[in-house]
Amino acid sequence: MAEQLTGLAGDRVLLGRTSTAERVADILRSRIAEGCFPPGTRLSEDSIGGALGVSRNTLREAFRLLTHERLLVHELNRGVFVRVLTAEDVEDIYRTRALVECAVVRGLGEPPYALDGLAEAVAQGRRAGAEDDWKALGTANIRFHQELVALARSPRTDELMRGVFAELRLAFHVVNAPRRLHEPYLLRNEEILHALTTGDPTAAERLLDTYLSDSLATIVTAYTHDTSAPPK
Repeated sequence: MAEQLTGLAGDRVLLGRTSTAERVADILRSRIAEGCFPPGTRLSEDSIGGALGVSRNTLREAFRLLTHERLLVHELNRGVFVRVLTAEDVEDIYRTRALVECAVVRGLGEPPYALDGLAEAVAQGRRAGAEDDWKALGTANIRFHQELVALARSPRTDELMRGVFAELRLAFHVVNAPRRLHEPYLLRNEEILHALTTGDPTAAERLLDTYLSDSLATIVTAYTHDTSAPPK
């Protein structure tokens, strides 16, 4: 925890002179996504508030925001913890992803599309795979899907999926075989990008639908194998 708090203290500069609960929540959300606070970790008000230099009330409001996003859970008389997902949670996340991501691709209209972000996410994934950095590859995979959603040019959809992808990272951190989880989907990201580059959103949607179904099966199998009945 000391090392985690040292890194967190370095984030004080992100708060600026107009510190708000939303900015604190942004910092904690990023740290949770990066795995600095793994699922099941108890978050100490005193330690985190001290590291960030914010009041207890500000921190509690940030905790409330992240609890609303399903990233944290408050347990009576025990404190605030990073949420541990169940397999049912993972299935619900993927249902939401399929509904939103496939609809985005279906509604793209006529090509050409603004695919620079998708192409950079694929390149980022290739670099991570070449370096055997499977955590970074997982980050690149999520970035690919964030960029895919961004093609809708809808701030509301981006906001919705930001929370969904943050929840998904909680499951990633629990699974003990990140290479098995992420590596097969690098090529599939490239296939979706190729379909969109050639102006074939129908093929891209078909690839994406199969991708998400297979990814769900993979992560649920790995998740239930690598975890022991996490609490609901």
